[in-house]
Amino acid sequence: MTDQTVSQLANGEAASTSRRVAILAALASSGTLATNILLPSLPQMATSLRVTTAEVTASITVFLIVFAIGQLAVGPLSDRYGRRGPVLAGFVIFITGSVWCGLAPDLSHLLAGRMVQAAGACATSVLSRAIARDLYTGTALARVMSLITIAMAAAPGFSPLLGGALDRLFGWRSEFVFVGLFAAIAAAAYGTILGETHRAARIPLNPVAITRTYLGLSTDRRFLIPAATVALIMGGLFALFSASPRILIEALHFAPLQLGLFFAGTVMVVFAAGMLATKLAPRLGLDRSIQIGLTLATAGSAALLLVAAFDGRFLPFLGSVCVFLLGMGIVNPLGTAQALSPFGEKAGAASALLGFWQMMGAAIGVWLATAVSREAMTALGLVLMLASLLALVLYTMRARAP
Repeated sequence: MTDQTVSQLANGEAASTSRRVAILAALASSGTLATNILLPSLPQMATSLRVTTAEVTASITVFLIVFAIGQLAVGPLSDRYGRRGPVLAGFVIFITGSVWCGLAPDLSHLLAGRMVQAAGACATSVLSRAIARDLYTGTALARVMSLITIAMAAAPGFSPLLGGALDRLFGWRSEFVFVGLFAAIAAAAYGTILGETHRAARIPLNPVAITRTYLGLSTDRRFLIPAATVALIMGGLFALFSASPRILIEALHFAPLQLGLFFAGTVMVVFAAGMLATKLAPRLGLDRSIQIGLTLATAGSAALLLVAAFDGRFLPFLGSVCVFLLGMGIVNPLGTAQALSPFGEKAGAASALLGFWQMMGAAIGVWLATAVSREAMTALGLVLMLASLLALVLYTMRARAP
């Protein structure tokens, strides 16, 4: 075999991997895209539907609840019937929900459409991780998870800017048209390029067996500790998303566009962290790399508490948040890869349970960020510190266990 042939094969493999990762990123980001693209339009949606902004915010809460619970059903279904059917069905359901929301004449129809939309999004999101586990293992899986995490961060980071532009040009209903078209393109790409990836033995669809699988995963330290670590860190991330508008707009008097730029800037930090994670894992191993990420997240959280107590200005706030995000961006993909790697024969169930924990962590983080203090920056600092410190202690106990 000539050097030129080897080079062509290597280039072909790299191109194939890039296409796979792009499709997996589209699957993973569909849920967060459908949620955060609406944030700039909530007041306009409330006016159009003749309700309050607080009432229309329920469209996000409903979405997250269905998104979390639905993953528990999708994972076992994919382990029994394969990935292709559930993914394509998920896209069809998601598109149907998007059309429903776009045509909704009142809040009740909007909430119903959001529930349908979330039922589809949970399938594509959870199975993106299972498909990655089907295709890759070890450090290659960690690298792919890092790239998927970047996409999942990019969706909530850039989608508020996109949503604001669409709302200004065409109205809030155009945002549902956009996410529907996005899903249709992603479905076509998935069906054409990836297709079925589940080659392991199929697990029977038995409710008792499924319950035992989830209980077994929840008590297996190989899954439990990295999954709980990721869930805690994700709780901090979503607390940041929910608290930032109150901090920047209400306390620091930023304009909505500046808030959108702030969210977009967070993507750059997570992108850098994801790239750093792909370099750290092969050199230091997953354990040490995750501990480094957790230490950074804890340091950023502690700094934010100090900023809230003694300063309160934007630049110190930004610096503290960036350190937290750097740590989060390392922990999330590597912890995800570590939680899924030992469970190839039931990757769908493991991915579903991990996704459920992540969304529940997100919901708890959002609630705590509004409940622990009236001062938004203080509340955020406390939530980030609690989540990061608990994750660091938990993971350190795992690393020291025999």
